[in-house]
Amino acid sequence: MAKDKALSNLINQEIRRQKETINLIPSENYISPEMLAVLGSPLTNKYSEGYPGKRYYPGNQFYDEIEMLAQERALKFFGLKPAEWRANVQPYSGSPANLAIYAALLEKNEVILSLRLDAGGHLSHGHKVSASGKFFKVVHYNVGDDGLIDYERLAEIARESSAKIIVSGFTAYPRKVDFAKIGKIATAVGAYHLADISHIAGLVGAGLHPSPFAHSDVVMTTTHKTLRGPRGAVIFSRMELADRIDRAVFPGMQGGPHNNIIAAKALMFFEDSTPAFKKYQQQIVKNALMLAKSLVKNGFKLLTGGTDTHLMLIDLRNAGLTGMEAEKLLEKNNINANRNSLPGDPSPFNPTGIRLGTPAVTTRGMKEKEMVKIADFIYRALVKKENVAKEALVLCKKFPLPY
Repeated sequence: MAKDKALSNLINQEIRRQKETINLIPSENYISPEMLAVLGSPLTNKYSEGYPGKRYYPGNQFYDEIEMLAQERALKFFGLKPAEWRANVQPYSGSPANLAIYAALLEKNEVILSLRLDAGGHLSHGHKVSASGKFFKVVHYNVGDDGLIDYERLAEIARESSAKIIVSGFTAYPRKVDFAKIGKIATAVGAYHLADISHIAGLVGAGLHPSPFAHSDVVMTTTHKTLRGPRGAVIFSRMELADRIDRAVFPGMQGGPHNNIIAAKALMFFEDSTPAFKKYQQQIVKNALMLAKSLVKNGFKLLTGGTDTHLMLIDLRNAGLTGMEAEKLLEKNNINANRNSLPGDPSPFNPTGIRLGTPAVTTRGMKEKEMVKIADFIYRALVKKENVAKEALVLCKKFPLPY
């Protein structure tokens, strides 16, 4: 890129930013240098509309094998039988993957039942600004005063609304999800159960979070969070629904798949099937527990009082800060954590919380001792209004990225 100095300069600045920032955004991570090489390979040069053995272009014999390898590894990673489940590895990302699932399983005016956005749900679960909320009828369930899912009320709403799809799995919920309870509710009302495990897929694969597969009809996960893979998604569907899901992805929602990303997903599942990956997931949880404990010790209030997973939310309502103000203060101090709505917030544009997670810092090799230090940085930056940018930079340099 020597000729394009403007772009080269911007890319180098972004790489430097990543190296010099403590990244606590729970939906971000760092991929391996090997995966970067696959993403930047000539695999991106080919059009492969269709599925293995049924392409609309010639010259796809090797892409067919790559895609089938990714499918096989995806099923194996979660311990699924190929006779019972199919993995579609083509979705570009989580939101279009969820939209494809709704399109495959819903008729006009049938109801999606999902968690409210301010309680930890995701835009693609039927929020009014998303296509999922504009094109489908959506009803929401909520959390109780303790910030935990009210499963009894969920069951009542499922019956009252005649829900056709119940969505579980969330983007800002710090506790374990009872997929078995939600599966029973879905069965009782004749609804499909869609588990969106985008955040916790790595924990599920490592046996650190209950698995949704025995209790779900369809499971969707993105690949760039705890799975530590490329930006993309995978849809797992029971065989009786698999053809409908496949048709909804292509040609329903997408055109040609991104072959370089599918290959990177195959590599991701290879990397994730090692003992080292399980240890990594265990460390994510240990780090999250220590970060939460240290934040509470420093006087912060956490939603639900803590975490069972990789993420947590700081409740700033009694701290004299908005989520936006806290986010900007931390960013000035070389720390990234995103503003996030809390239950009861009137608008996602002015939320009262910030969301933090440990996947990215754990990838860098940080452990419990560093979580105590990071909690102290956050306290000093937000409460004492000290500048800790240089100290954060020193910590980053002790745990360098591999590129």
